[in-house]
Amino acid sequence: MLTFLHILLTGLLGVLRDRVAAFESVRLADGENKCSGRVEILRHNQWGTVCDHGWDLREADVVCLELGCGVAESAFRGAAYGAGVGEIWLRHVQCSGHESSLTRCALVLHSYPLCTHENDAGVKCSGPLFMPILSLLSPYNVFSSGEAVRFSCSFLPGHNAKDFHLYKGGWSTPLVTKRAERRQSQVEMTLSDIKTFHQGSYSCRYRVSGSLPSQLLSSPPSNSVNITVVELLTPQHWYNTSSESPAGSVIKGHSFNITCSTPQPYPGGSFQLRLIRPNGTVRHSLPALSPSVTFTFAGAQSSNEGYYYCLYRVQLGGRTFVSRESQALPISIRDPDPALSPVVISWLVSGLTFVVAVTVIVIVAKVRCSKERKPSELEREGRSCVENTYVALSINKL
Repeated sequence: MLTFLHILLTGLLGVLRDRVAAFESVRLADGENKCSGRVEILRHNQWGTVCDHGWDLREADVVCLELGCGVAESAFRGAAYGAGVGEIWLRHVQCSGHESSLTRCALVLHSYPLCTHENDAGVKCSGPLFMPILSLLSPYNVFSSGEAVRFSCSFLPGHNAKDFHLYKGGWSTPLVTKRAERRQSQVEMTLSDIKTFHQGSYSCRYRVSGSLPSQLLSSPPSNSVNITVVELLTPQHWYNTSSESPAGSVIKGHSFNITCSTPQPYPGGSFQLRLIRPNGTVRHSLPALSPSVTFTFAGAQSSNEGYYYCLYRVQLGGRTFVSRESQALPISIRDPDPALSPVVISWLVSGLTFVVAVTVIVIVAKVRCSKERKPSELEREGRSCVENTYVALSINKL
């Protein structure tokens, strides 16, 4: 007995599978448009209808989603769109609302009251979820780090949107989510305090609710909008001059140069060197053909004395971006010290050389004299006699 029931049940399930598998497509007929009308199913190249026993929004939702017509607004019974012809292919369909096709819903095997074409089921869908339009609410698409970017996401009226989402290209999680008011078809979404990693392309989507609270249908993604985020770092600067100049100073008449550098250059950028002095401000500018540029000053004068500041600027997307100024670089201009002029230094070196040479000669002479033999007593007496005689002779002559 059990074996017979098992064979019978297996056969019925096999017939059911064959019947479901034989369905080729679904359509809505005799409605206002392709997203409303009588539900019809194609099987064995013949269109047939669906019985309305147990027909409600859950089954209608499945039909609308399958046809790409959004979500169901109404589920009709009693041939609301007119009686069909041919076979009634499905009777008492039971869907959860999440199936991808009406033929994947459960079918009740036990018998129900006889269905006729007076019981043909119908559906009115909300219509296709069209691609929304994303646009910037500012006239430019280049922003500075820390600014806010305002987007507008809109779609054609006809759906009751539940919420809107702003996505960055390559990210699966939305950066901004905004709930929609009833029948609202446009919202403003703001991306605050942007950083360089926010640079890229953006799109938006909206979602509508189905017949079930948990059923949300998402629209196709909108067009892409690209934004550029500029972050100018504070440049560094330093100076070089002759080696005999004291620190922080340049000798008058000598040349010197100031180098400005930035770790993050942009195409078309430039460096500006600003000199603040008691009688005004002087500015110099050079294109940033590389991350560093050098300002050269030949023959330093008093007018070159003051505090130097360096900044970086660039024009992108019709906007001008300027970095913060570097710290002050004080430079003073000194007159040459006469005592240390090259001629004086040459004389001092020559004189010192002469003194050293004479000193060496005297020392050597003394050392040699000290090594000579001392005179004997007889020699000293002889010298004394001779000297006395010489003195005496001298006196006699007088």
